[in-house]
Order: sequence, then structure tokens, then C-alpha cells
Amino acid sequence: MTYNDERETLCAMALAKLGYYNLAVIHHLYQIVGSATEVVAHSKDIAEVMPDASPRLKEMLRDTDVMLRRAEEEMEFVNKYQVRVLHIGHPDYPQRLRECDDAPLVLYYRGTADLNPTRVINIVGTRRCTPYGEDLIRRFITDLRQWCPQVLVVSGLAYGVDICAHRQALQQGFETVGVLAHGLDDLYPNRHRATAQQMVSQGGLLTEFMTHTNADKVNFVRRNRIVAGMSDACVLVESAAHGGGLITADISRGYNRDVFAFPGRVGDIYSEGCNNLIRDNGAMLITGAHDFVQQMGWENDAILTTAHQQGIERQLFPDLSPDEQAVVDTLQKNNDLQVNMLATQSGVPLSRLTSVLFELEMKGVVRTLAGGIYHLYHIS
Repeated sequence: MTYNDERETLCAMALAKLGYYNLAVIHHLYQIVGSATEVVAHSKDIAEVMPDASPRLKEMLRDTDVMLRRAEEEMEFVNKYQVRVLHIGHPDYPQRLRECDDAPLVLYYRGTADLNPTRVINIVGTRRCTPYGEDLIRRFITDLRQWCPQVLVVSGLAYGVDICAHRQALQQGFETVGVLAHGLDDLYPNRHRATAQQMVSQGGLLTEFMTHTNADKVNFVRRNRIVAGMSDACVLVESAAHGGGLITADISRGYNRDVFAFPGRVGDIYSEGCNNLIRDNGAMLITGAHDFVQQMGWENDAILTTAHQQGIERQLFPDLSPDEQAVVDTLQKNNDLQVNMLATQSGVPLSRLTSVLFELEMKGVVRTLAGGIYHLYHIS
């Protein structure tokens, strides 16, 4: 498809405004026709490109010229404040989100982070985060930095769990993106402005809303689908029996994303939502970053990162101790052994084997699989 991208962006902005209350309809139209430019070009005779267009859709498109003028006004703000407009066909639009049926046609973005990195997670929960929840977030993000240093952390910049996650991510050197429920001309809550400004240079601020949009309650629910859709996994830290974090978790499941929750003490009001979700098999229980990394199958990130930091190439085994060499020789003959079998076949006493295996993992030679099985990386 060839079209003027500036025109496509403007037309997509107009269509997004037109379809604010009819997102599914306008999204379907965009998919059928193939570009926002073509939709706008046929807004007065849409039946030519979509013969089964409903009367409701035809009525909606009568306001196309009005919305184009509104989009042109918005472009003045965009250009002045260096906002990037990512229409759904733009290569930098979040690919994970694009695959969702209700993805926004347009996103407004201020920031430096790549929205399509290898790993993206969202951390969500109550706005009344307790010291227990704050400690969970602190330990989770700190430990995650050791296991997977290239994860993009997404949340909603709200009070409680959201802002705690953003701040801990910044402190640990992660890029972090806040998804807003209003336009980029404002910030709610205003108390988080200093953090938001830091995020612009170490992550970003993202929204589907034009300027002069109030942070209405319904917009926070719409915002949650973006948080869920652009992520690989949702991590629920604390939640009452009902709350926005649970909504994000539910949307995440609908998008076939992995959902995780930290358990809390029975009877604690802000652990009730997490505990119920785990009980009902709506989320996998985790107690820390290691649990999460294992469940996601991201262990290789940690091992290879450690090996890289230590200047070790996995193509050539580093110098090994006699015990380490015995373990490697055994796994070369019969890979994927449990620790007891490995002790028997290698001749390394079980009392020493645990520390030997740990050293081999740190050297990028072996890794742990589910069930306590050890796997030797093949030499290429």
C-alpha cells in the first residue's frame, strides 16, 4: 500500500475521534478498506468500498470534515511539543496491541522507549498500596533487573501500585511507559508530574486521547486495555475484591496474555482480589521475580546476560574445575538429568553438586528446567 503518511496520520486521527463511542465499527471499517486515507476519501460514498455499510456508519461519517479540522488543530500541539502520532499502520505502533480487536487507531506518544522491545510487562494494582505491596514491587523489580535487564515496564501512572512500579523501574534502570486516561496537555494526578517528566527521557507517556480530554472514569477503563494489550504479561500486586487492576488482569486474559498475582494474608482487604484471582485460576501465583521469569520461560535472558557481562562466549566452554568438567561430560552423554541422577552418573557428591551447578549456570554452560532438571547448552 502506498499513501502519504502525513495524510494517513491526519485521517486516522479524525477517524479515531469519529469512532470514540463506536470503536469496533470504525476499527472494522479500517480493516476492510485498508487505510484511513481511503476511508476519508470515501466518507460520502462509503458503500462503494463497503457495500454492506450500515446506516449508522454512514451517519457517523457525515462528520468527517469536522473531525479532520479537529485533527488539524491537534497537529499544532503535536508539532509544538514533539509528540509522535502513531497510527495503527505505523511501524512503531505497539505490535502486540495492534493484534487486539479493539486496538486504538491512533496513539499519541512522548518518550524515548521502543514500544516493541523483546519483553514487556505491566504492573498494576490498588491505588491504596500498603507497605507490603510497596516491598513486593521493590523486590520484584530489583530482582527482575538481575534476571531480565531489558524489560519495558508499563503501568497507568496512578496512585499506589502504578506510581510505585514506575519509580522503582526508573531507579533500577528500566524504561517505563505510563498510559494516560487523558491527553498529553495535562497530567493526572498532578503530584506525579516530576516522575512523568523523568519517564519521558527513560520510557514515555502514551495515550489514545487528544488534548482537552478530561480524565473521566470511563477513560481509565479504556486506558487499561492499552496497558494489557501492549504487554506480554500482567503482574497484579495488590487489589481489593473489585478494582482497576482486576479489570486489567481480566482484559489481559481476554488477549491471551499471561497473568500473575502476588498472594497476601487471608483477610487483608488489599490482598482479597489477588487471592480470589489465584483461587479461581485467573492468575498464576508468584512470590518473586524468579517465579515470574521461570513461568515466562525467560531464564535464558538471565544466563546469557550474566555470561555476556563476564565476557564468556557459550561457543567455547570456559575453564572448568574437575567437578564442573565431570558434570559437563555427563550431560554431553545424557542431557537433561535430575540432580540425583546427575550426582550418580557424574560421580560428584550431592553435597558439592549444588554449588557446582550454580557455578555452571553463572558461566552460561547449563540451565535449570522445570522439575529440577539440568540442561547442557549445545556447543555450536
